[in-house]
Amino acid sequence: MTASGAARRQLYIKVAAVAIIVAAVVMLARNRELFQATAIQSALKRFGYFGPIVFIAIYAVATVAFVPGSILTLAGGAIFGPVFGAIWNLSGATLGATGAFLIARYVAGDWVARRGGGRLAAVIGGVEEEGWRFVAFVRLVPLFPFNLVNYAFGLTRIRLVEFVLASVVFMVPGVIAYTYLGYAGRTVAAGEAGAIKVGIIALALLAAVAFLPRFVRRYRQAGASRPSAKPAGSRSP
Repeated sequence: MTASGAARRQLYIKVAAVAIIVAAVVMLARNRELFQATAIQSALKRFGYFGPIVFIAIYAVATVAFVPGSILTLAGGAIFGPVFGAIWNLSGATLGATGAFLIARYVAGDWVARRGGGRLAAVIGGVEEEGWRFVAFVRLVPLFPFNLVNYAFGLTRIRLVEFVLASVVFMVPGVIAYTYLGYAGRTVAAGEAGAIKVGIIALALLAAVAFLPRFVRRYRQAGASRPSAKPAGSRSP
């Protein structure tokens, strides 16, 4: 195959990938009722023990297709409970974020660059300055839409391993809070015993997550204003 033929084939692959993503976004936007907890739970019953795997796959595909992660995280908590719900939610969010990252890096970089605009420049600049720490900061402090920033990170120089590890670790607080909120909603709606206690815990977790961005900002500001240590052997003027 000639160089021009290979380039043309690569272009066709990129165009097809972008078209599939756009079609998925449109389809899912028109069928949001499919992501209600009751609809997902009834669909998962068909798969028996493989239900969690199917749910993780749905979560991953939905993340790539720009479906808000909070919808599925709440559903995961309502369906699977606070522990397994958090595990499956985190798995699906990580797979989806990784998929978006790889699509942007190897397939649809031009499309992501056009869609990202000024936010993309901010993400690239943040990674250039702080590396994986910026990924951690964005996961803890939602400055950018979760679905879009996954693609944006694919256009930076950060390594895939650093991106995945930072995402997994620092998505945990938000995943736990929203998963428990979904579980609390199901408990309250069903009128189960201890519903009030579960609801109070859910509110406490949400308050903690809401305070977390302020704490992280203060920590970053304190680190930036802290004077750097003098090199060994240096003399004071």
